Amino acid sequence: MSELRLRIELIPSTVWYSSLYRLLPSDVWNNIRNEIIAKDGRKCQICGETEGMMNLHEMWEYDDKKHIQKLVGFILLCKMCHHVKHIGLAGILADKGELDYGELIEHFCRVNNCTERDFEEIRERAFEIWENRSQHEWKQDFGKYAAFIKK
Repeated sequence: MSELRLRIELIPSTVWYSSLYRLLPSDVWNNIRNEIIAKDGRKCQICGETEGMMNLHEMWEYDDKKHIQKLVGFILLCKMCHHVKHIGLAGILADKGELDYGELIEHFCRVNNCTERDFEEIRERAFEIWENRSQHEWKQDFGKYAAFIKK
């Protein structure tokens, strides 16, 4: 299988609810979102979708030895690509009847030109990584955005 365009990126449970989105004043978050739209257009930067709500998504890198979660940028995503990124939450929403999980799988497979079996293997591996990372406390590096965090 070729390089994935759309990846599953699970946040360790020990840093849930400490996203920049939750920590920044809404006007600062909206300014970041507007900058991304001005630079890249109002479209999903993974699949190219232009319809519907676009979500600003934080991109993180993980140093698994030092346990540092570092913010490396932002990306504008359509609803389905954003659900893939937060697939754990997507599963909860699907269980509540608020999301069609089959549609999410189809979207992942279409964007990555892969099979449902590929999806299952990739999802399983993502949850293995998540389980390992969730065993540790993480230091968060917000970079230049740390100065804007609400105290």
